[in-house]
Amino acid sequence: MSKAKILVVEDDPAILLGLEKNLTYEGYEVVKARDGEAGLESAFTERPDLIVLDLMLPGLNGFEICRQVRKHDTTVAILILSAKGFEQDKVLGLDVGADDYMVKPFSVKELLARVRALLRKRKALSGEGELYRFGGTEVDFTARLVRVDGHVIETSKKEFELLRLLIRNRGRVLSRDQILNHVWGYDYDGTPRTIDNFVQKLREKVEKDADNPEFIRTVRGVGYLFEGPAPAAGTGA
Repeated sequence: MSKAKILVVEDDPAILLGLEKNLTYEGYEVVKARDGEAGLESAFTERPDLIVLDLMLPGLNGFEICRQVRKHDTTVAILILSAKGFEQDKVLGLDVGADDYMVKPFSVKELLARVRALLRKRKALSGEGELYRFGGTEVDFTARLVRVDGHVIETSKKEFELLRLLIRNRGRVLSRDQILNHVWGYDYDGTPRTIDNFVQKLREKVEKDADNPEFIRTVRGVGYLFEGPAPAAGTGA
């Protein structure tokens, strides 16, 4: 199983080094950024599982980073770590998309516990255990295989990533831009039609009737919605 990737956006060198050492020791892959612009760019290019985010940064502040990230990525966990401890700062941080908020100075043990909790929650919400089943389809995330009625079907890398993203966000409408940015990358020069073509190909593979889909639904004028069951107990999903 691959390591969880954590992006730390922090301008204090001592705090940044301490976080890097402790998170690396816990087995995480750590990416660092020391100003707002670099932090936002890394959030888009590195695709971390979790962001530890300071608020008072050179350039873009943490609130704006959080707001911009949430426009494009609904799945990454965000933990604000800041000296700004007033109630209004905490409320604003959570309102713009953070999942948790800690005030400096902080306990390293508590921070690591919160990181573990956020990553567990992210995995549970994603439907991304070893297996996920809907209709006659079984998705094996570990082996990166899709089976329909017990038979393995061929899926391209992008088709599998698209299906994974839809499942991770089941019950939530994703815009075409969100899908394009997450699966193809923020520097991909594609069009919404790219998404429509790939969705249609997926439907033809996993839906009983691609023209009247049961699971991968179109939300007119917005994007797509995956309506699948909650992960079955014991699947790890």
